Amino acid sequence: MTTEFLADLRALARDQATALRATALDLDRDPTLATTGLHRAVPWRQLVGLPAAYNTDPLRVRGRPVLLDTCVEQVTVLEELARADAGAVLALPGPSMSGSVIADLADDEQRERYWNTVADGPTWTFFGMTEPAHGSDPGGMTTTLRPDGDRLLLTGTKRYVGNAPRARLGVVFARRHSGPLGVVAVLVDTSRPGFEAVPLPTLGLRGLQLSELRMRDVPIEAADVLGRHRSATRQGMWAATRTFHRYRPVVSCLALGVAQAAYDLVTAERRGFRSHERHLLDGWAQRLAGTRALVLAAARSADRDPADGTLASAAKIRATGLAEEITTTAVRMLGPGARWEHPLLDKLVRDARAFEFMEGTGNIQRLTLAQGYLQGRLGDARAA
Repeated sequence: MTTEFLADLRALARDQATALRATALDLDRDPTLATTGLHRAVPWRQLVGLPAAYNTDPLRVRGRPVLLDTCVEQVTVLEELARADAGAVLALPGPSMSGSVIADLADDEQRERYWNTVADGPTWTFFGMTEPAHGSDPGGMTTTLRPDGDRLLLTGTKRYVGNAPRARLGVVFARRHSGPLGVVAVLVDTSRPGFEAVPLPTLGLRGLQLSELRMRDVPIEAADVLGRHRSATRQGMWAATRTFHRYRPVVSCLALGVAQAAYDLVTAERRGFRSHERHLLDGWAQRLAGTRALVLAAARSADRDPADGTLASAAKIRATGLAEEITTTAVRMLGPGARWEHPLLDKLVRDARAFEFMEGTGNIQRLTLAQGYLQGRLGDARAA
């Protein structure tokens, strides 16, 4: 994929972002607007990675259809959209993280059922992994999938799950039996009895509508268990790890979009800068460009080998830190009352803090990065 092609794709995404910027503050105040107006503001089918069979009118660059089914395409487009409103990007209908699990684990029937549902009008999905007491640690997972006659029952609590209150279906990870291979992924229809998604109060990325899943004896059919036709080593946590590695470059590009938006706001609102401020802005511009290159390299690595999360972790560390730094410093540069005078900046400050906790905190990313370094993966990553 050439530099020129990606530049044209970025320009196309920048045009689409205008509509998201207009709704950013409204969605921040009322996340329910995602289901009443957001999906009408942009051509969501073109932006969320629907497969070709379910996307009859994809984006086109130089006459070529672009399905956004690669990480490289996704980070190029979604950064520009996040520059307008990262919360809106995350609040769009579509497959999001659950689509990656479907790609890795679903059989033909499950895949057809999933995509038919997602493409049937604006449909939101969710990815249920994190639990209140143990986070995403599979060893501490308490959500269970136990037999009950000729069916299964799903019971447990998941927390910090995006889009669940508005979703029609999603993927939940649960323990079917003890041991490291006992975690499985199941496809869950939110209309089933015993399933409840309760919105949580949040300060940043409010459009995502983080929630808690409360599941009590939710009936699950054998046909809902993903990866049942695969070996035990290629089921739940194997797919979850690959999903995290694919999605971390996306989280990184969203954080980068927020950082770029704060930079844009400062340069637009200030009429003059002192010499040390100009030096700071020049440094930010260089670091934004460098981080963009790192995110793109991480996306290429994820497309090549989703089992290797080394560059994805590096990109997330860099982009998350830059977003927090630029948004915080932007408030000081615009003076007292900046967050009241510039409500979009106030939103950017709040949104920037959310990325640290998405798909693993900084400490987890540093451990992954260190492991990749010790295994010699950074040398191979330079080829990305």
